[in-house]
Amino acid sequence: MVNPTMPTDPVDPPYAGREGLIGRFAAEAWDHLWPWSRAGFQRQRAVQAAGVALGVAASVMWIVAAMGRLEAGAVIGWWFGWSVFEVIVRLGAKPYVKEGPWWGARYRAASVMDMICYVSFKNLLIGAVLFLSLKSFGLLTV
Repeated sequence: MVNPTMPTDPVDPPYAGREGLIGRFAAEAWDHLWPWSRAGFQRQRAVQAAGVALGVAASVMWIVAAMGRLEAGAVIGWWFGWSVFEVIVRLGAKPYVKEGPWWGARYRAASVMDMICYVSFKNLLIGAVLFLSLKSFGLLTV
């Protein structure tokens, strides 16, 4: 039974036609790490510009944390704020999620809950790697 509130329309991301393992892997990495798109900038200029500014601020926050000048709570708060904003940016710029296994190449239009789950899990993994790396080098105090 199909849920009528769930989008099921197949979507092809811009890199869908890429050939080769390295090209596809690089395109997937870029898609996960860079939430903006050219079409998204055209539709939501103010939101996209604010997103770029917030992305720069979040990057600076990680650098300041790596220098040992930011507490763990501040890092977590910044990362949560970035995640909320990334959901908004992605819904306007890259409104699709992967359908099926992670190694597959099927995508579909994303609902708001799809995007919240995708961004939350992705940023949880990225944040955990960055947080544990900073902690293991003694650059972050808990």
